[in-house]
Amino acid sequence: MAAKRERVLIMGAAGRDFHNFNCVYRKNANYEVVGFTATQIPGISFRTYPPVLSGPLYPKGLKIWPEEELEKVVKEQNVDTCVLAYSDLNHKTVMEKYARVSSCGASFKIIGYNHTQLKSKKPVVAVTAVRTGCGKSQTSRYVVECCKKAGKRIVVCRHPMPYGDLALQVCQRFETVKDLDKHHVTIEEREEYEQHISRGTIVFAGVDYEKILAEAEKEADIVLWDGGNNDMPFFRPDLWICVADPFRAGHELNYYPGETNFRVADVIIVNKANTAEAKNVASIVANAKLLNPKAPVIITDSIVSVDHPEFIKGKKVLCVDDGPTMTHGEMAFGAAYVAAQANGAAEIVKPRPYAVGLMKEVFDKYPHVDLVLPAMGYSDQQSKDLQATIDAVPCDAVVSGTPMSLQLVIKVSKPMATASYSVCDREGQPKLSDIIEKKFLSKKA
Repeated sequence: MAAKRERVLIMGAAGRDFHNFNCVYRKNANYEVVGFTATQIPGISFRTYPPVLSGPLYPKGLKIWPEEELEKVVKEQNVDTCVLAYSDLNHKTVMEKYARVSSCGASFKIIGYNHTQLKSKKPVVAVTAVRTGCGKSQTSRYVVECCKKAGKRIVVCRHPMPYGDLALQVCQRFETVKDLDKHHVTIEEREEYEQHISRGTIVFAGVDYEKILAEAEKEADIVLWDGGNNDMPFFRPDLWICVADPFRAGHELNYYPGETNFRVADVIIVNKANTAEAKNVASIVANAKLLNPKAPVIITDSIVSVDHPEFIKGKKVLCVDDGPTMTHGEMAFGAAYVAAQANGAAEIVKPRPYAVGLMKEVFDKYPHVDLVLPAMGYSDQQSKDLQATIDAVPCDAVVSGTPMSLQLVIKVSKPMATASYSVCDREGQPKLSDIIEKKFLSKKA
């Protein structure tokens, strides 16, 4: 008589959940995965993980339910174990999810990175963080520039953001802005991909990271893992970087799995030191010495620049900032707000009273978001409601702090200034470039 297969439900948000399934469960006949739950990202539940990805053990694919139905699914599907497989959760929330699962009589599991990190044939630099919005993107661009200056071919593999047709997103390659249109990407995907391809760097993303890594290796001397949220790398890093944020000092001790990155990283970066309080920078440095004493701590500045300061000075402006950083990243403002203040805006208009449709739902769900408008566009309707909200706000100009060309997606009738951050070395401080040079770029590397 065949042994009973353990019935598994994977709790996710269209990223880590699929990767864990591919690495641990897809070919393992000891388990029977009943499906996934989905949260954090609007509109990604009630899809199917398709047969082209689920493999021969699951010829019909796998269902995806909203996490709100967790208890119902556990009971109706006779689930033995629930696997938590998404990121940027405070420790209390993790235990609340454990309580929801255990109250149904099921076990609760988190899979360690040793079981899900793929080994590359090429050197890998991984950029991770303790929270969403610490400055991973800035740091990734910094790493890319260092490698390119040394004549190395570097390819970016971005943490998954498969919010559309999963069967078409197995392995995606982005080289030009036209590729973004070809793959019908969301605003959130554009925010992550466009900033690299506009600088001539190829980006890979999708769902099956074994295939993605194999394709990236064909074009790269060095592979850069550009992390999402505060998740751990999908590839085994030769250099593991973790970015911390002094505007959220202490979060490096209280968020999953960001604390893991903080404890394991080869290098810890404390970013935004030029605008944060010195005591908060010192607090993170002290925590790093306590939890990860082997890792050098590098303190960096995050410098904001803006292309049209004349649109801001003396004007009433609306600030539009990176969506995930403002929402589940729990930040109150980003580059747009900093640029508006620095460039003499007469007034920064709060967008909440003017929110339309799905954008009103965003403000209702995230009450801490008040100063800025999150650039949310996970669906065509949400993008339309974002545009309608911008149009409804009584202002002279818009300041965009999202790292993509917002006007390529929505039509903004008002003048728009674009703000961006760059990570910069501090005078007299250790430099990340020196570590990269020694590890990968010197003749001895």
